[in-house]
Amino acid sequence: MADRLHKSALDEMGSVAFLGEVTGPLFLYDPTSDEPRALYQTLASLDVDEAAAAWPFASEDEVRAALALMQEGLAEGVDEALIEEYRRLFVGPKPKAAPPWGSVYTDRECVIFGATTLALRSWLRQVGIQAPGDGTEPEDHIGLELVLMSWIARERPELLDEYLTQHLLPWAPHFLEVVERQTTHPFFSGLASLTAASLEGVQEERRLHVSTPRFFR
Repeated sequence: MADRLHKSALDEMGSVAFLGEVTGPLFLYDPTSDEPRALYQTLASLDVDEAAAAWPFASEDEVRAALALMQEGLAEGVDEALIEEYRRLFVGPKPKAAPPWGSVYTDRECVIFGATTLALRSWLRQVGIQAPGDGTEPEDHIGLELVLMSWIARERPELLDEYLTQHLLPWAPHFLEVVERQTTHPFFSGLASLTAASLEGVQEERRLHVSTPRFFR
């Protein structure tokens, strides 16, 4: 990841893709799974100052503070506290503190597979993109949407602004605020802050106008 930090600064679409590749799996996968293991290891050993100076879109101070929190949360590795907090926020079995699906916040009934999910599914079909993942999660899972942002930036960059303004940016900042309010674990506080600052920077850099929907949660 450290090498990609430097390379990502060379082109804007690569930088957008990098952001999704780093943040998406941390929301999408349980910390005990194999997929994000290398990311956790890299984040735990990262030179925070060097990474903050190279991080795209967000300010160096914001990134430094967020990465420092994430490293604090990884001081004992992927331990039980981190695993339990991930599941408390995003998985359950108790009511989730920060459900990771857009429709839970934008649908009047606060349900998964709501209007936000269906709108994204329809758009993906319309533009001929296969939704990421194995089909077990609704398409508007924050982790899937961040991974999808990366894929679009690399493979269909002409669609990026439409995707961001219509599907990811209308609800992601609200969700990330919920995570920051609901967690006391430094790793997830830092992850939410880093993701929010990065997405805000992308929006500003690309001069995107985003309409904020009504949130029901």
